[in-house]
Amino acid sequence: MRRRTRRPTRRQQQRDAQLLASAVVVAAGIGLVVMAVNWLLTHWWILVVALVLAVVAGAGWLYGHQQRTQWEAVRAQGLRYGLPQLDALHYTRFEDAVRELMRRDGCRDAQRVGGRGDLGADVKATDPYGRRWVIQCKHRRNGAQGSPVGTPDLQVLNGTARQVHGADVAVIVTNGRVTGPAVTFAKQQRLHVVDRQTLAVWASGSRPLWELLRAVPPPRRPTPLS
Repeated sequence: MRRRTRRPTRRQQQRDAQLLASAVVVAAGIGLVVMAVNWLLTHWWILVVALVLAVVAGAGWLYGHQQRTQWEAVRAQGLRYGLPQLDALHYTRFEDAVRELMRRDGCRDAQRVGGRGDLGADVKATDPYGRRWVIQCKHRRNGAQGSPVGTPDLQVLNGTARQVHGADVAVIVTNGRVTGPAVTFAKQQRLHVVDRQTLAVWASGSRPLWELLRAVPPPRRPTPLS
């Protein structure tokens, strides 16, 4: 008796179709690779140019990165500002300058947070002794001739620095003047005022801010600096 020939099932037909499609795709891919290799072998100078450009770009990036790193280290160690420089700054750049001075003093996490909804904090930083600093900046375009910092400004700082921002040291920094009542209020509330004269010493020298202020809280943790 003759055996009946089995017809391929639909699943087998689908599998064969998939294998055929895969083979076509692989063959096409191999063909494209061979064509690309032949074209590059014919135009070998393009490979040389691309390699040279890649090496030059990589070397340029590496050199620039090294230069930026060295410059940041030098600037952090020897950063100086004069009062005329600070007076000429936009108030946001003044906040940046205060942040950079804190970084110069060893506060690696110093950041500018000023803006809408800052709740009285323009710069935050942690010093090498573990103390949390919250700084409010008051820039006056006319310097000493500008409007003085008054008690209301310090009241804002006093209301948020410790309760909201967790400050150990609450400071207001200005390139202008501070009224007498504001200074008295600051002493009563254990706030620190960096007026124009103190700012000049701090910005133009290399002493950290905590060495220029009185009654700064003791370190939170012992460090090599302490």
